[in-house]
Amino acid sequence: MRALVCCLALAVSAAGRESYTVDWNKLQPEIVDYFTTLLKIDTSNPPGNETQAAKAVQAILERGGVPCRLFASDPARANLVARIKGNGSKRPILLLGHTDVVGAQRERWSVDPFAAFRKDGVIYGRGTVDDKHHVVAGIMTMLLLQRFHVKLDRDVIFLAEAGEEGTPSVGIEYMIRQHWPEIEAEYALAEGGSIVEENGKVHHVLIATTEKAPRGIRLTARGRAGHGSRPIMENAVVHLATAVARAGTWQTPIRLNETTRAYFERLAAISPPAAAARYRGILDPRRAPQVDAWFRQHEPGHYSILRTSVTPTILKGGFRSNVIPSEAEAYLDVRALPDEDMTKFLAELKRVIGDASVEAAFARAEGRPASPPSRMDTDMFHALERAARRMFDVPTLPSMLTGATDNAQLRAKGVQAYGFGPIAAANDPLGGAHSDDEHISVRSLCSMVEYLWNTVLEVASN
Repeated sequence: MRALVCCLALAVSAAGRESYTVDWNKLQPEIVDYFTTLLKIDTSNPPGNETQAAKAVQAILERGGVPCRLFASDPARANLVARIKGNGSKRPILLLGHTDVVGAQRERWSVDPFAAFRKDGVIYGRGTVDDKHHVVAGIMTMLLLQRFHVKLDRDVIFLAEAGEEGTPSVGIEYMIRQHWPEIEAEYALAEGGSIVEENGKVHHVLIATTEKAPRGIRLTARGRAGHGSRPIMENAVVHLATAVARAGTWQTPIRLNETTRAYFERLAAISPPAAAARYRGILDPRRAPQVDAWFRQHEPGHYSILRTSVTPTILKGGFRSNVIPSEAEAYLDVRALPDEDMTKFLAELKRVIGDASVEAAFARAEGRPASPPSRMDTDMFHALERAARRMFDVPTLPSMLTGATDNAQLRAKGVQAYGFGPIAAANDPLGGAHSDDEHISVRSLCSMVEYLWNTVLEVASN
């Protein structure tokens, strides 16, 4: 009986999808046109100037009959919210894409980073994979819902947000603090995942259900100033260098969570024998140290998701070659597991450094909040899995991001938030985000739009 009910449910769902059939080949020029329009708007953060992009999105959506509103704490940095109402029997879905981008060093690019240069089916530009493709995916989903007059069980909300790249006070934090009813939802879909391709074929889909929390730590070494020709024991640079070396080589403890355990279990099931043995081995406390050492050398991404990581990134000290400075500083990029007790972690770091002349302190107030992983037993996660099967006939793996997204703030509010993304090579699941000559293929872009549409249609339509 249960199997029959499941089959009937799938049949009804499939029938609903068929009534909203999309000709994706015909739609491709429209997707590319909106995408390139956004890429040509320089929203480098700082300063952002996201209002320019928000107004461009507003024009597109309102021409298509989708109502929009702008919300801004700074007139130059607006957030756009669009909503298509359902019958209210279920809670809303929130789609996110951020309109700001990181800056680009134009002299290091082979093309103009804001010209949306296109060649051989590939589009080049700052923001192609972080994150204007999610903006366009949200635009297209809203337009298609409106064009097909899709009957919805729940509202679908689209937020084109400002400030994700380091200034969330004007973006997601502002919206949560001042306009939460405008974006409150049961589920959220944003950046953070990828459709992983190996040898030109999609191998699996990664859906981010949690992420590590950025927690920067500053080391400050203090000593006695002096002449460079006379070495002294109190040299701040020497003490700092030793402290940095100890912090950077510190083997922080392995700790699996629900997401990473499921990730390695599912990855093992679809991997060649040698790799599968490693992925199963990391789940075995007796074998884990050996596998962890292999990860550290060969798969740093997997090494990182097993622990709170510490990476020295900035050193500052001295002002003349012949002067021993009295102070030197270093910055440690700490990416914490969601449940890490950072007070205890800082105390342990100080013990590892073991030098009273080196002060260790948090570099700034906490940014994105830590929160429990989003669940894998929800209608949304199952819909993401089914969309992957229908489109690519591949499994879905939950993942924990080593980077950070604005899904963190939503999870802290109780939203079940998931990260998805475009097709990316297995050796670069971030897809070249923040890189010189950042780019995306038209195939990857359109596949991501279709993937989002299929998922939203299943979870929101009646």
